[in-house]
Amino acid sequence: MTDLMRWFDNRRSPMDVIEKLFDGEMGSAAIRVEELMDGNTLVVRAELPGIDPEKDVDVTVADGVLSIKAERQEKKEQKDKGSYRSEFRYGSFMRRIPLPGGVQQTDITASYKDGLLEVRAPMPDQTQEAGASKIPISRG
Repeated sequence: MTDLMRWFDNRRSPMDVIEKLFDGEMGSAAIRVEELMDGNTLVVRAELPGIDPEKDVDVTVADGVLSIKAERQEKKEQKDKGSYRSEFRYGSFMRRIPLPGGVQQTDITASYKDGLLEVRAPMPDQTQEAGASKIPISRG
């Protein structure tokens, strides 16, 4: 099993467990994501319908973790004879996804189309896996 395969099997961070305790598996504050490999590129797709990506979405990478933050505000009004109803749906959403070691932050790209945010992270070349190397011992 390669390091990439082990990473893909064990990619959940401790923060995922904590967030699931408070929000449930797909809680109201969760961003639904799909993770897949496209050749040698990790692709993360996030459902973010009704959001302006230029104003309401932040995608960052720090300490080997991809963070997607979004904020939504949606207002529905209903006016009837003698009554008025307004429903606000808003909130902040966040999702953290651990990245495999060696991913270069400068190579990561993000695009948004039809309510779907797509983040692409080229994987490090697996042919250059670090093997065991002997470390010399000096006598003092």
